[in-house]
Amino acid sequence: MKKRNLAGIVVIGALLIGALALTGCGKTEKNDKKIVVGASPTPHAEILEVAREEIEKEGYMLEIKEFEDYVKPNQALADGDLDANFFQHEPYLIDYNKKNKTEIEVAGLEHFESLGVYKGKKKSFDELASGDKIAVPNDTTNEARALLLLESNGIIKLKEGAGLEATKKDIVSNPKNIEIEEIDAAIIPKTLPDVALGVINGNFALGANLKADDRIAGESSDSEAALKYANIIAVNKGDKDAKKIEVLVKALHSDKVKTFIEEKYQGTVIPKFSK
Repeated sequence: MKKRNLAGIVVIGALLIGALALTGCGKTEKNDKKIVVGASPTPHAEILEVAREEIEKEGYMLEIKEFEDYVKPNQALADGDLDANFFQHEPYLIDYNKKNKTEIEVAGLEHFESLGVYKGKKKSFDELASGDKIAVPNDTTNEARALLLLESNGIIKLKEGAGLEATKKDIVSNPKNIEIEEIDAAIIPKTLPDVALGVINGNFALGANLKADDRIAGESSDSEAALKYANIIAVNKGDKDAKKIEVLVKALHSDKVKTFIEEKYQGTVIPKFSK
């Protein structure tokens, strides 16, 4: 009896250990035929939806997880909950890695979201009058891009060499005495009725349903910003050569996706495919 009881206990113990092992593995093992990608709703998730058919042709499934902020997609990727994410540019990723001690890297470039100057109370640069307000993003990167865009259209002049680190303190000439109002980038579309013009990120313009006709100027595809701030497909270090990531990047770089971006976003989003 004692021997039988002992044997039973050993068997039960082994079963419990096996069950725990399976439970633990369930958290880390991934379906090699499913590609889980975190993305901002617009335009990233929309672009991924177009790539879905190309991914399925290669025998893979695509699962898109949408995120409204710019922190959680990298956290989820670093935690192993995603295979890739698609929402950011490389300078943002470099800063995130540095601050959070993560090892996320670029698997490919996808597109550039052009900042645009959008109509508010005024419908053109010619209508601007002394004291008019132009809203620009208040974060360092996008404020500099906005100021460079205004400079390229003759509204202000910046200190030589200010480049992509420019702030309104670097304005050395402001002939029309325009007031530069620094505002959270996501809120600028809502402020358009209260300002002469607003400089808005491509994703926020799309999210606010602003059209090409609402925009009077935009960053060019060969601008300094376009070269540096192309949106990327990001993966954990060591994963960019994985088969599923190759399939994802290939699908996102397809002619079908390129045509969709050009026709859908009409210059607000510009393809910048590269690996």
